Amino acid sequence: MKTSPSIPIGDRLADLSEVIRLRLLRLLEAEELAVGEIAKIVQLPQSTVSRHLKQLADGGWVLRRAVGTATYYRVIEQDLAPALRALWSTVRAHLGDSPDWSEDSRRLASVIAERREDSLAFFGRLAGKWDDLRRSLFGHSFTAESLLALVPSNWVIADLGCGTGNGSECIAPYVKKVIAVDQSEQMLKAARKRLAGAKNVEWRIGSIEEPPLDAGEVDAAMCLLVLHHVEAPLAALAGIRRVLRRSNGGGTLVVVDMVEHDRAEYKHDLGHRHLGFSGERMLDMLAQAGFAGARFRELPSDPEGRGPGLFVATGRLKGD
Repeated sequence: MKTSPSIPIGDRLADLSEVIRLRLLRLLEAEELAVGEIAKIVQLPQSTVSRHLKQLADGGWVLRRAVGTATYYRVIEQDLAPALRALWSTVRAHLGDSPDWSEDSRRLASVIAERREDSLAFFGRLAGKWDDLRRSLFGHSFTAESLLALVPSNWVIADLGCGTGNGSECIAPYVKKVIAVDQSEQMLKAARKRLAGAKNVEWRIGSIEEPPLDAGEVDAAMCLLVLHHVEAPLAALAGIRRVLRRSNGGGTLVVVDMVEHDRAEYKHDLGHRHLGFSGERMLDMLAQAGFAGARFRELPSDPEGRGPGLFVATGRLKGD
């Protein structure tokens, strides 16, 4: 990996002139990664990643290691040529904070978690072929979907800001009724088409701030990727609390939304009112809105996802 001191300093600086190559060096200093894994993290085609990796390898910045058909790359600082080591140390110290760094670190953690799962699956196959057999017979999704049966079957659930009906589609087979609410006629039209065969879904037009529901009409409510569009989220949560009932074991609200982020362009391009919510803010709003036992948990990141991280927050009516 140590390069000849005859390489001009201008060439070395050129290697670091692209932000993507700086991102690659940061990642590879933290973990040895295959090209496909890197492409998932930085959200670029493998061909693009390979081109930048070749330049870094040719310049002596990264080590390559072949494992079967895969090639792994790594930065080991002490193995860098002295000039490269000094240059990288200086550049790294001045990188500062960037949304790219945060997103890369988040996706890196997900890739490593996937790798661990793959490793466990490999050793599971050595012990027996059950997982392979089960997947070949029944597919991948049945476990998560079947666990929805834990929701009481006599519940009425409000899907607030239902959009095109993804949430309603998931929960409708397991409950007595879903009341799907959206303020857009076009969204409701798309949702009706999607759930044309569902007999227990009722459609209502209205906003999340003032749900078109009677007081205590539903056992639970879900608010999936909607709250960041609402001007006054605390008032909306208080309005949702009004439509929940304590009887029948209900009184539960589930909110899924983005964790706090700094993608300001979402406000202009996508009409978002808020750049996500921190755990502290979300829990505080739920408490102020009259919910008890509030919980907040960040969801595992999907390396294929391009958006910020997500969370799920839950609360129950006080007094339950």
